[in-house]
Amino acid sequence: MKFWDTSALAPLLWEEEDSPARSKELDGDPLLVVWWATAVEIESALFRRLSDGEIDAVNDTHARTRLARLAESWVEIQPTEAVREMAKRLIRVHGLRTADSLQLAAALIACGNQPKAHVFLSGDSVLKKAATKEGFSCR
Repeated sequence: MKFWDTSALAPLLWEEEDSPARSKELDGDPLLVVWWATAVEIESALFRRLSDGEIDAVNDTHARTRLARLAESWVEIQPTEAVREMAKRLIRVHGLRTADSLQLAAALIACGNQPKAHVFLSGDSVLKKAATKEGFSCR
């Protein structure tokens, strides 16, 4: 299983430095496992980029189309009590921010709390450090 944090998914939607590497990851395994709030985080990122002039309306539309296509087949980890309790532990252990702790908790729940044979994809160095300490292979 590969769990895709929002920061790893974003380069599939608009051009970033690591877009080629993320596309290669997706080509190698097209199953995306994501957290329930990923679409909300993407919406926030798109709004900021459009408002700041980093992308135009055409690129915003293209990103939304790509997101909809990916979302048709991704596996979404739902907000359960187990995710909430895991996220609280991750905050205490790693000092993560709320959204990051929920992402990592969702990944741990997705793999049955057996992260050793699984990959956590993220562009966030703090989150990757915590995921590595939890036992994921990170890219």
